[in-house]
Amino acid sequence: MSKKPESTFINMVLRLFIVVGVAGAVLGVVYVQTFDVIAAAKKKKLEEAIGKVVPAFDTLNVYTRMPDTGKDSLVFYEAYNNNKLVGTAIKTYTEKGFSGVIRIMVGFDTTGVIINTAVLEHKETPGLGDKMDISKSKWCTQFNGKNPETYKLTVTKDGGDVDAITAATISSRAFCDAADRAYKTYKEEGGNTNE
Repeated sequence: MSKKPESTFINMVLRLFIVVGVAGAVLGVVYVQTFDVIAAAKKKKLEEAIGKVVPAFDTLNVYTRMPDTGKDSLVFYEAYNNNKLVGTAIKTYTEKGFSGVIRIMVGFDTTGVIINTAVLEHKETPGLGDKMDISKSKWCTQFNGKNPETYKLTVTKDGGDVDAITAATISSRAFCDAADRAYKTYKEEGGNTNE
């Protein structure tokens, strides 16, 4: 019969380090195995979002710009079809969401009118703030075809033109903030300079 090791502080710490080491190694292996799959899924989601917010295109010109307001840069995807600019998709964000950062894609035609929007990432409350996503409700379609020069990208409660999501005014304000940041940065870039 084997003798049970004595429960000393050193034995317990040693066992804890072994358990943590094995768990860390397993997590590392899983991370390495799934990294490419996760990256591919994010890339596909981004490509689908660009395709939803601008007309059909055959070439993209990608660049980043830092907005006057904000801590992170915006990514511009100028969409060309037969060497003619057909629209610009802008990956934008806001930190004003109820549950943190919201990232969306906003598409503008060559005159600065919003073509469409697509939600890329959020952690808003299910059944409330998540209604900004087209898969949950049609709320975001009110931006389609609107010119931010004449359509105020703020909720009606704040004097704007956007109807807020019922019981999710903070999420609605955040979505508007992200769209407005995209438009203002688009205008700072001169809008369409390639017509």
